[in-house]
Amino acid sequence: MLIGRACRLAGRISCCTAKPLAFFSSSSSNMAKSKFEYVRNFETDDSCLRNCYIVVRLDGRNFHKFADQHKFTKPNDNRALGLMTQSARCVMSELEDIVIAYGQSDEFSFVFKRSSTLFKRRASKLMTHVVSQFSSSYVFYWKEFFGEQTLLFPPSFDGRVVLYPSNRNLRDYLSWRQADCHINNLYNTVFWTLVQKGRLTTTQAEDRLKRDETVTKRLKLPNEEEKDVPVTRSRRRVQDHHCDIIADQFWQEHPDILEDDGS
Repeated sequence: MLIGRACRLAGRISCCTAKPLAFFSSSSSNMAKSKFEYVRNFETDDSCLRNCYIVVRLDGRNFHKFADQHKFTKPNDNRALGLMTQSARCVMSELEDIVIAYGQSDEFSFVFKRSSTLFKRRASKLMTHVVSQFSSSYVFYWKEFFGEQTLLFPPSFDGRVVLYPSNRNLRDYLSWRQADCHINNLYNTVFWTLVQKGRLTTTQAEDRLKRDETVTKRLKLPNEEEKDVPVTRSRRRVQDHHCDIIADQFWQEHPDILEDDGS
């Protein structure tokens, strides 16, 4: 055991070197108990249900700002993607119960095997370990991918734990994340092409890519009853047409183009 002490010299505090006095070990059962130990009873039992895959998904917090401040290449920055992959590799090397990890953009999902008993399957332990290991690896390997570019401020990631009881559930989850990746990548690629090559502002590019969508809103009806009602929000959809615009057929099929001029 190391004992440290502070020494007062000439009116100031100086730190003295800690001196090894003795080395010993003790099991928790032999440790002294105190009257304050009852506070442990306030801890929540957050053990994950057995026989389920445990998925820890982390997401970058305010990563749009982080990417802008560090001048990430749009729509995809290979340095940033490589750093995310390296950080995930570190997590998987540290936690051998992770059987697969899937990442896109500023998120990564880590799948623990069904039979895992790591940290007694405590959700908080698993989540915090994954997020802290990932975050520290991201900072540690920054220079390897970004060279002399300065890390202006530390990145921030949050996490969540979700359980999937069957193989089909797990496969559908990973399929959902990859489908989301494809959709986002297509949108981002077109968006930044319009900005970088089409010389549109970001607002103009957003308007060009808008489309009709139906959402569910809870509205109060005239009889004072509240009800979920589908509402269509008008958004423009950009389409290509290779057709004859001299004849009437095109204009009959697209009456929304011309405004009524009274004729």
